[in-house]
Amino acid sequence: MANKKRAPSRLRSIHEYEQLEVLGKGSYGVVVKARDRLTGETVAIKSNLVGGADDLIREASFLAVFLGHPCVVQIRGVAADDADDGNTNNLFLVMEFVGPSLRTVLVRQQRRFSEAEAREPMRQILGAATKPGNILVGNSGEFKLCDFGTVTKAMRDETTPYPEERVGTMLYRSPEQLRGSRCYGPAVDVWALGCVMYELLAGEPLFGEAWTEEDVLIASGSLPDDILYYSSGPEAFGRLPEPLSPSGAEVLCGLLCFDHEQRFTAAEALGQRWFTEGSEAELSALPWQMKSTQDMQPPMVSV
Repeated sequence: MANKKRAPSRLRSIHEYEQLEVLGKGSYGVVVKARDRLTGETVAIKSNLVGGADDLIREASFLAVFLGHPCVVQIRGVAADDADDGNTNNLFLVMEFVGPSLRTVLVRQQRRFSEAEAREPMRQILGAATKPGNILVGNSGEFKLCDFGTVTKAMRDETTPYPEERVGTMLYRSPEQLRGSRCYGPAVDVWALGCVMYELLAGEPLFGEAWTEEDVLIASGSLPDDILYYSSGPEAFGRLPEPLSPSGAEVLCGLLCFDHEQRFTAAEALGQRWFTEGSEAELSALPWQMKSTQDMQPPMVSV
């Protein structure tokens, strides 16, 4: 039987890593760039400020399931502030260092993405929707998902409610989540990916000035009843990025359909003509390949 990759099991001391710089800091945690003193590898280390060891172990367990997956940041192990104390609550998640977030690339270049530039990241991440801050860009133009601190086990069907009423970053939550539903499926991820596509093409979040869930509903440009009964289409936003090709609009509107039953699935989106219009020539001048990502010093993970 062939050997399978396994996640590292030894709990190492955090002192075995040399901290180089802070990459990201927020209300939920801190991510630093560090060097493994034993191997010399550059890694990213995350510590949780909220949720503690339980949330960090849950995220580590999720990453271990996807060990070897090309589109998910790879776990290197879990470290503690004292490796000899198995009861410590000060745990740290050690991951591969990939590069800047897609959000950082967007901000650094100080302009929005063209459709040609947006096509490749959308193709790679479709079906695993998230936000630009949680999509990392490697030196070779590969994209990897990170920050699974709020991950939860999927329900077997969409009639079984989740314990949490709302998960995910507010600006990327679907209409059904904003209306308070706890019964939902992959369509909420597709909506979030539509928000990502909009942000790349427009250069700013779809609901960039929204501070509350009510602001998001108002910013959608439709009446509450329209959203409640899903009778409005994507045109209700009234501000799709311009210029936008007809094929690009087809994908964006399919991802941002208010009715989750009519919203594109990942497979349906990938089957649209917009994804077949690209050429190899487009890939030769993508923004993340214009300069070394090592020179950008970006936030690594949105925390």
